[in-house]
Amino acid sequence: MTDLVKRLVPDELWTLFRRVVQPTQVIRPQGGGRQRAGDRECLAVIIFVATSGCTWRQLPPVFGPAWPTVYRRFAQWSRERVWARLHRLVLDELGARGELDWSRCAIDSVSVRAVKGLLTGPNPTDRGKAGSKIHLITDRNGVPLSLGISGANMHDSQGLEPLVRGIPPIRSRRGPRRRRPAKLHADKGYDYDHLRRWLRKRGIRHRIARKGIESSQRLGRHRWVVERTVSWLAGCRRLHRRYEREAEHFLAFVGIAAALICQRRLIE
Repeated sequence: MTDLVKRLVPDELWTLFRRVVQPTQVIRPQGGGRQRAGDRECLAVIIFVATSGCTWRQLPPVFGPAWPTVYRRFAQWSRERVWARLHRLVLDELGARGELDWSRCAIDSVSVRAVKGLLTGPNPTDRGKAGSKIHLITDRNGVPLSLGISGANMHDSQGLEPLVRGIPPIRSRRGPRRRRPAKLHADKGYDYDHLRRWLRKRGIRHRIARKGIESSQRLGRHRWVVERTVSWLAGCRRLHRRYEREAEHFLAFVGIAAALICQRRLIE
């Protein structure tokens, strides 16, 4: 195993991944055949593609597995929601250590240019060009708790309820699992009374900026953490522009980026 594979997939991440994906043993009764590519090498290639932004066909041969093999493995793991399960597992580890702060969460979204595929739409902020939107909720420290994608023409307010419902039950240092923040901060794109009522009904306090009433100068005192997390997602260069035709593949890269962000927090 090369040093590059170990650097892309450290032992801590590989241990967590093995809890999500069990080793596959291929038995050929007739004997012979080519040895199956290792999961760790394929995972390293997938992380390399996500972070570098290179295409599947441009993969350097230093990793070992051929790009069609890695792509098939990536498609299989995406169908099995491996990346969402890995993200939730890392969140469980952070929650068990008491490193998740539920007292003040924030919600936001970011649009990216899309070449093709489902869940795309005309971006009203980019001259109507096709694009997709990434929605996310973070805790007080900027750890992504819930993620989603949509077309770029979907209004931010329509993503609040699915994102809040999508927060998984996460372990706590003491007591039962938790999935609801104590308070949620949002910008003026979420300024709707029905969203405030929906949050109050679920016991979540809200701090949503009001259009035409509040100045924009002090609204980012608590929401800057989610904007910082958006910049962390941009460190995954595969998310700078959407090339995936399949929506689940684009969501998979978003999940990989979120899992890497949480895993870095785990080893700090």
